[in-house]
Amino acid sequence: MKYMFASDIHGSAYYCRKVLDTFETSGAERLILLGDLLYHGPRNDLPRDYEPKQVFAMLNEYRDRIWAVRGNCDSEVDQMVLQFPMMADYAVLVLNGRTFYATHGHIYNEENMPPLQPGDALIFGHIHLPVARAMEDKYLLNPGSAALPKGGNPPSYAVLDENEFTIYDFDGGVIGSIRLI
Repeated sequence: MKYMFASDIHGSAYYCRKVLDTFETSGAERLILLGDLLYHGPRNDLPRDYEPKQVFAMLNEYRDRIWAVRGNCDSEVDQMVLQFPMMADYAVLVLNGRTFYATHGHIYNEENMPPLQPGDALIFGHIHLPVARAMEDKYLLNPGSAALPKGGNPPSYAVLDENEFTIYDFDGGVIGSIRLI
């Protein structure tokens, strides 16, 4: 099965539309959002087309196909307008027979790893940088930021297709990839 991951939309209607259009054409079963959906945060500049009301309306149209976790910029007020759960700090997902610990990254991350078994994957957002690498016998995965990328990276998302995790820019270019074995 195919799954799409995105993080750090930060209220950008422009990039939310790109995420959803890409999701539609990806063939993915679910869109997994790794937090920071509506608010840009006090340390970030306003993203392109900052329109949180449009973002929650667009996301709500996909409520039955979204799994989401809370980011450090997300709040209970956001949950009041979103029609899918997004207040959990993490979700443990079994995708294609592999365990993924999905979180935003502000609590659990490379420096503060959650309890993982060999072969498990930590997938997170928060740092706005794409990551696809093994760390000893586990995997560190980050789709980058859909709206506010850092480190000179383009806006990005990721797709898990069977055991291949690939990070793409919105023009279809591959930023990084790893085979989960």
